[in-house]
Order: sequence, then C-alpha cells, then structure tokens
Amino acid sequence: MNNAVKLETEQLSWPHNTGMDAFKRAWLLEGEPLWERVFAVHHERMQIKNGKTALKNLQKIFTCTFRLANSQGFHSMSLRDLSRETEISMGGLYAYIGSKSDLAAAIAAVVRQTIDDVLSDLTLHNLDPYERLKALIYADLYMNDILHQWYYFCFLEAKGLDKAQREEAIQMEFRFDLRLQDIFSEGIQTGVFRYDGELPLLAAGTTAMLQQWYLKRWKFQQLGTNIQQYAEYILSNLLNSLNYKK
Repeated sequence: MNNAVKLETEQLSWPHNTGMDAFKRAWLLEGEPLWERVFAVHHERMQIKNGKTALKNLQKIFTCTFRLANSQGFHSMSLRDLSRETEISMGGLYAYIGSKSDLAAAIAAVVRQTIDDVLSDLTLHNLDPYERLKALIYADLYMNDILHQWYYFCFLEAKGLDKAQREEAIQMEFRFDLRLQDIFSEGIQTGVFRYDGELPLLAAGTTAMLQQWYLKRWKFQQLGTNIQQYAEYILSNLLNSLNYKK
C-alpha cells in the first residue's frame, strides 16, 4: 500500500473519521460481538466455560435484567424473578451468576472494560490535542448511545450496589475526568488551548454534559437533537472555553 492510499484509508477510519459509522466499524458493540465481550469479561465467575453455549443465555440474562430493573427496580428484583423472565431454571441461572451482586458487578465491568478499551486505543494514534479531544467526546457519546441500557443501569442503580462496587463506579468516572484533564493539559502546553480556570471542574462539567445523553434521551428526542448535533455542541462549548486556536 503506497503512502497516499494509506493516508486516505486512515482518514476514512476511526478515530481520524469521527462519524458513527466509522466508530461502529472499528468497535463492534452490538449483537454477537457484544455478548462475546460480556463472556470475555465475566467468564471467570461462571461455571459455563464454553463461549458458544453461553452467549445465548448471557443475552437472555442481561436483557431481562435491564427490563426488570426498568419496570420494578434492580433492588426489588429477585433472582427468582429473573429465572421466570429468562425461562432459565434457578440452577441454570446460578451457573452464570452467583448473586445479584455478581450480576451488577458484571454489568459495571463490561462498561468499564469497554470504556478503557476504546479510550486507551486513542493514545495509539497520532492525534493532536484537538483531534484526541474530539475523538474522546464522540467516542463516549457513541458508546453510551449503543450501550444505553448498560450505562443507564450503572448510573441509576449505583446507590443499590455494595460499597466496593460503588467505589468502582466512582473511580470509573474519575478516570474519565482525568483523561479529559490530560488532553486539556497537553493542549495548553503545546499552545493550542488557553485556560486559566480549574481543569478538574471543566472536566467534571464536560462529563456531566455527556451523561445527559443517556439520562435524558427523551428531552433530546423532543428537541429533535441527534447525536452528531449534541457531540458538536459539547465540543464547540469546550473549544470556546479552552480558547482553541487552529
């Protein structure tokens, strides 16, 4: 592949191309690849070790968990409720999850691992601070759009998790804030960003804006705002705050 063709290919690929189609080509987070990811994250806690056997039941278990959590709350849901909803016997269910705590931990672990995989990958590309900031904003919105139920569960049900799981959820958000702060700092050091305020507050405010996409989807639907428009809005506000110079 000559250099011109290689450059054109890179420009059409994530993260140089920040369109959702490019993201979905790079990161398969739906259908069977998603359940393969769930198996990879959770298999050490399962008695079932055969991935092909497990995928169908994992899909049932997590899909029904989200449905029950939305209708009656995860705190009120019992494993017997889940057994009835999935049509998997209690014994069969215990082969996949040992307790509700294990189930919640698995959901959080899938989200945490996916965020780490996608965002860590950005550091492998030759992106300047502006490009990396843009890719991070778009990637987070795409992930929480595709994995909406997973993100929503982690946020809404955090208060019902045990202490260790709550701490993991808090640390996951802090790590995301730190990724933002690192990009802000790099941009300031290289002169493309200028900011005299508190970087932790700017990062925290940005994270809160991103969370609105999965917490208040109904509002954006009523406004007729699509994900690209919202991503551009967040990025534009950030660049204004950072006095971005092209």
